[in-house]
Amino acid sequence: MSFPPPAHTHRATTQWAGPSTAAAVTAVDLVKVYGTGETRVRALDGVSVAFAPARFTAIMGPSGSGKSTLMHCLAGLDRATSGQALLADTDLTTQPERILTQVRRERIGFVFQSFNLLPQLTAEQNITLPLDLAGCRPDPELLDRLTTSLGLADRLGHRPAELSGGQQQRVALARALMSRPEVVFADEPTGNLDSRSGAQVLAMLREAAGEYGQTVIMVTHDPGAASHADRVILLADGRLAGEIDRPEPASVTDALRQLAAGR
Repeated sequence: MSFPPPAHTHRATTQWAGPSTAAAVTAVDLVKVYGTGETRVRALDGVSVAFAPARFTAIMGPSGSGKSTLMHCLAGLDRATSGQALLADTDLTTQPERILTQVRRERIGFVFQSFNLLPQLTAEQNITLPLDLAGCRPDPELLDRLTTSLGLADRLGHRPAELSGGQQQRVALARALMSRPEVVFADEPTGNLDSRSGAQVLAMLREAAGEYGQTVIMVTHDPGAASHADRVILLADGRLAGEIDRPEPASVTDALRQLAAGR
């Protein structure tokens, strides 16, 4: 499913996170190797890239280019073989698992293609689960704002099996935003959605960066989805292969075509 580019809108200045000139997320000569011997795969081959605060960046590239591996290393979900993955000034590559768990819970939001909702919990309970686990009380005003914006206000008492795929993904997005994380990582968040549900998810990611000052990093294969971002980072064979500022579907499609042709 391909999503149309966003309409040009005025960005508000209200922010959840304070403005900063430092990078929100940085990869420094990041290398990730899987396997050994003949099965050895160098998924990331010395990637260095910085992501500015309060910006929406899409990561794109051919299948096997390393885009999901890069995101997982930057989010502390996977450990790099060498190099650094920095969340502001925190080097995630040197932290013990206990600290990584805390960082992921308190400073990072995740949206995955597979939703990852707990089937025994209601939509509202899934949304507030990370805060409940951290012993924090959910902000009712933020909960209302998110669920209203995402069209979930009348579905909060429903369990995942009673929701459509689009509604489940919107619950997952609300959960990711509920703790006001510094960075939101989204891995193919529109991959299983129809165009209307996908557009709602992309609009909220756009809003998280543009209005609330969060850094959004999204892996996608779709040029239409990528056109909602401020910037597109291109990968090929585990290496940076270029970037596009102010992307449009046509410019992204052309860049991907050139990568596939080996140019």
